[in-house]
Amino acid sequence: MKRFFSLPLILVLLSVFVKCNQAEQQTEEKTAVPKSSVEQLEWSKNSSIYEINVRQYSEEGTFDAVREDLPRLKKMGVQILWFMPIHPIGAKNRKGTLGSYYSVQDYKEVHPAYGTKEDFRRFVDEAHEMGFKVIIDWVANHTAWDNPWTENKSWYVLDEEGGFMPPRGTDWTDVIQLDYENEEMRAAMKDALEYWVREFDIDGYRCDVAGMVPTDFWKDAIASLNEIKPVFMLAEDGEPELLIEAFQMNYAWQYAHVIREIAKGKQSLDDLSKLMAETKANYPPSSYRMYFTSNHDENSWKGADTTLYGDNFQNFAVLSATISGMPLIYNGQESGLDKQLEFFEKDPIEWKDYKYQDFYTSLVRLKGQEPALWNGDFGGELEILEMPEGMYAYKRVKGNSEVVVALNFNSKAGMYPVKLSTLGVDESYTVYNSRNMMVTSEEVNLNANEWIIFVK
Repeated sequence: MKRFFSLPLILVLLSVFVKCNQAEQQTEEKTAVPKSSVEQLEWSKNSSIYEINVRQYSEEGTFDAVREDLPRLKKMGVQILWFMPIHPIGAKNRKGTLGSYYSVQDYKEVHPAYGTKEDFRRFVDEAHEMGFKVIIDWVANHTAWDNPWTENKSWYVLDEEGGFMPPRGTDWTDVIQLDYENEEMRAAMKDALEYWVREFDIDGYRCDVAGMVPTDFWKDAIASLNEIKPVFMLAEDGEPELLIEAFQMNYAWQYAHVIREIAKGKQSLDDLSKLMAETKANYPPSSYRMYFTSNHDENSWKGADTTLYGDNFQNFAVLSATISGMPLIYNGQESGLDKQLEFFEKDPIEWKDYKYQDFYTSLVRLKGQEPALWNGDFGGELEILEMPEGMYAYKRVKGNSEVVVALNFNSKAGMYPVKLSTLGVDESYTVYNSRNMMVTSEEVNLNANEWIIFVK
């Protein structure tokens, strides 16, 4: 039997259909994971990064002193060596005796205390021969008060009286804000960035307060750098935008905050799981987040590992090395750096006996060898497992590579049994741990603050 519909009914149905379609579209737009237009470099897929503070690395505080340590760093397995700013530091309005590394007096020179340009070139060449990549810190948002660029006053943001001014909302009184509406300044900044890639063959940059610089500048500058050679770009920024448009990696600042709060007992492991879910939903899967327990800011302004994390610092280091991003090691952590390094003064690292060298080496090498632990979508997705209170576990799988990590954050002395069935592992898995642990067919017993990694 034929059915006939009136025109008004058809219009109503059409209206409902359109609205439903729009609602579905809006839902898809809200839930769609952003994609990045930035290509990852193949060599970075299983890399770890090591931060070098030349001033504090040794008593000498020179490029040559760091260069002598390259064989040790090679054994650790780190691939990217990130130098904090290597430039001369401004004298005018300087903070402390030696000043902030981030008060750049000249973008095309090296700090004379660190050595010469030839010393730096020798370092880069030797590092490349050994298989390292070298990136340097870049401060594009501001300069020192006595940078030669101040001869061009229009290159800077000026206060109401026409004078130079520090970046708004900061206490950075030793630096002055650049004006990215000035095309001449932009061209000079691009030229300076190109200089170190072209003349010294560095492999990229860590860009200080990258979110304070317009994204369109970064896109333009990075495109020019890539014409010289493909570069690796790390943004000191925690938002997705720069990853979508310009950079391969940014800081997991929220993660750093959450793990500190967990260590203090002010947040829970559930908060960590929520953050991981938010990260998956809001950041491009091909992009890298940089995970860390320390860096120059965390150490100097917040505290050393033992202060921030107590007996759980190894658990947080294992976590940082095995979740979905790239792990950072700050120079000295492998030697149990237990003090806050002065930021404006000479305060060399006390290297002692490298008590955690083997610990960090095992983590870095495991990451490099197991595809499940590789960076971004080169590696496996993070699957968080159900665990008893105070414990945290997760799994990552990529192809035939499977890694399961269990962390016991409980500090009360005693044994904490974990059933292998809960972790989805058995006796055939290779076990990584700080001691020779017995693994039965049914369970494993963890001490307080202990970690274990299963690999298949």
